[in-house]
Amino acid sequence: MAPKALIFLALFSLLAIVSVADTDSDSGLVLNFYKDSCPQAEDIIREQVGLLYKRHKNTAFSWLRNIFHDCAVESCDASLLLDSTRRVLSEKETDRSFGLRNFRYLETIKEALERECPGVVSCADILVLSGRDGIVALGGPYIPLKTGRRDGRRSRADILEQYLPDHNESMTVVLERFKSIGIDTPGVVALLGSHSVGRTHCVKLVHRLYPAVDPALDPGHVEHMLHKCPDAIPDPKAVQYVRNDRGTPMKLDNNYYRNILDNKGLLIVDHQLANDKRTKPYVKKMAKSQDYFFKHFGRAITILTENNPLTGTKGEIRKQCNVANKHH
Repeated sequence: MAPKALIFLALFSLLAIVSVADTDSDSGLVLNFYKDSCPQAEDIIREQVGLLYKRHKNTAFSWLRNIFHDCAVESCDASLLLDSTRRVLSEKETDRSFGLRNFRYLETIKEALERECPGVVSCADILVLSGRDGIVALGGPYIPLKTGRRDGRRSRADILEQYLPDHNESMTVVLERFKSIGIDTPGVVALLGSHSVGRTHCVKLVHRLYPAVDPALDPGHVEHMLHKCPDAIPDPKAVQYVRNDRGTPMKLDNNYYRNILDNKGLLIVDHQLANDKRTKPYVKKMAKSQDYFFKHFGRAITILTENNPLTGTKGEIRKQCNVANKHH
């Protein structure tokens, strides 16, 4: 190659790198945001997630759910973690957040980071990175996620239902809600694959069992559901639940899609996903290929975690994840 061509190629490559860097700088989110201010941040989070998961397996489900419940509601800014005040209800206490728990373990991670780098790492980034590492603990893919988020100062409980679809919503509503933040149909199908792990409280599924059994359900699975949920009006505080996936309940995998194609999905949204003409083709593809599922799952999680973050001088870095600094 001629010298002039080599010089041009080198300059072009440099411009491309600068262009990517500028794009990241404009968004405020970059990979390894804390490399100078707190070099051990991501290692600390990963270590804490591993230790907590070893002691409390269900923490990984919680960390995964946190991403959805926080980042889908207007901004990925850890507003979910704020406690109620005398004037404002916490997002954690709304009906859409029913079953969310283990928030105290995020505080454990925050405390470990504060010992290393006081006032540096945001709760929003802790929420996202603990979710990322929780996905890996469950056998899911490692997803490189950018950091640099700052924490919001207010709960969004009053507008939460405008953003978070309910498990009984129509598939049209579910697809539209996610489309509004840039997640396409295969991305929605992949995100709902999160239902392959964890459990569903009987409160959320008894309407499919009482007073009459939903005929769309697999009869063999109905027997199991009735055994786990013997009461038509279960106590929300009781430990009454059904595993989302009886085969691999602790593993994030594509078994979920095979289950819902066999009419073994617990929620209405699971049934709709497997039968709606817009989503069924992707359900079939993901049932056949875990790689296909993971590819779209990773892409959707990335989009979700980059939804309208607070960066730069917006928001704050909370001292405690459950309290805004002005109330600390």
